[in-house]
Amino acid sequence: VQLQASGGGLVQAGGSLRLSCAASGRTFSSYAMGWFRQAPGKEREFVAAISWSDDNTYYADSVKGRFAISGGNAKNSVYLQMNSLKPEDTAVYYCAVETRKKSSYWSGSYSDDQTYDHWGQGTQVTVSS
Repeated sequence: VQLQASGGGLVQAGGSLRLSCAASGRTFSSYAMGWFRQAPGKEREFVAAISWSDDNTYYADSVKGRFAISGGNAKNSVYLQMNSLKPEDTAVYYCAVETRKKSSYWSGSYSDDQTYDHWGQGTQVTVSS
């Protein structure tokens, strides 16, 4: 499974960007897709996720109300609409997909990067002040 992220760029604070991520490759089932980001010198952190297993979306507190995640009808693509961008949103954004079906006893979290088994190459988002 290959993931291709796009849509990053340079934007002024207060502006908007829309990231896209498409998964392709061998036949697979997608149960969830997520966005993570990594700023220079920092660890990768969760941004948002969409789960088709429970029809829910999840957000990091730092982006709630500003970012919106959505998925394509075929469940092999995901989008991240980012509004009211701040300089602290500057990072490389990675998309990820979970192709392993979770059991009914799964107690993990979609904000945990271990939940996902395939990752894209990342797209740079830079927000200037």
